[in-house]
Amino acid sequence: MVATAESVVEQTTIADRVCVEIQTAIIKGEFPQGSKLNEPMLATRYGISRGPLREALRRLEGLGLVRHVPHAGARVVTLTREELLEIYYVREALEGMAARLAAEMMSQAEITELYALLEVHAEQVKAVAGRAYFQQEGNWDFHYRIVKATRNPQLVQILHGDLYHRVRMYRYQSSQQSARPDKALHEHRRIVDAIAERDGELAELLMRRHIRSARRAIGEQLSAEPLSAAIAGIQELSPHTRSQTTSEVIA
Repeated sequence: MVATAESVVEQTTIADRVCVEIQTAIIKGEFPQGSKLNEPMLATRYGISRGPLREALRRLEGLGLVRHVPHAGARVVTLTREELLEIYYVREALEGMAARLAAEMMSQAEITELYALLEVHAEQVKAVAGRAYFQQEGNWDFHYRIVKATRNPQLVQILHGDLYHRVRMYRYQSSQQSARPDKALHEHRRIVDAIAERDGELAELLMRRHIRSARRAIGEQLSAEPLSAAIAGIQELSPHTRSQTTSEVIA
């Protein structure tokens, strides 16, 4: 049977939707790290055929959230302590560069929007009594906005690719020190102040310090408790409790 143009477009649209839904489930820990993604179960859960499902899984593999294991199928990636710290070393260098470029490239309107975004984040932190600092994906993410503002496609591809989604997975699934949300928000404001003043050197310095501080906090946390155990503890919480104790506060 020859596929029509309409059927190809429909399958692509379905794959797009399911890719986003599975991506969200992985980041939230609904599919635990290292777990097998059973195709029949997923097809039933999302009400789709195997074709669009496999396309969605291929895209998730491209995002670094899924790995194909020979003779075992697709599995959710497992972040090791070493991999996570390596990612933060890369982010420290590249996002520092992004902050410097943003100070040169951002329009005044974009800077105003960035300040407004931080006000929204401040209200969110206040609403949970400083226990967490949630950042949604894309334009609701402070770091995403700054990288996007560089107008540098190569930098955007590196930082908004698999690094971005793997970091989001860790941020969402791991509990953080209670003092970190307010500290992170303060650091974000100082970075935007430097960008607004068109001080690229200062913006880069502050961004590097910000991510370095987060990396050190991660190292201390994971030294005290293995990554798998920390995440397992979060996944065992009820959804209500999890929303109060998880955050995307780490840089």
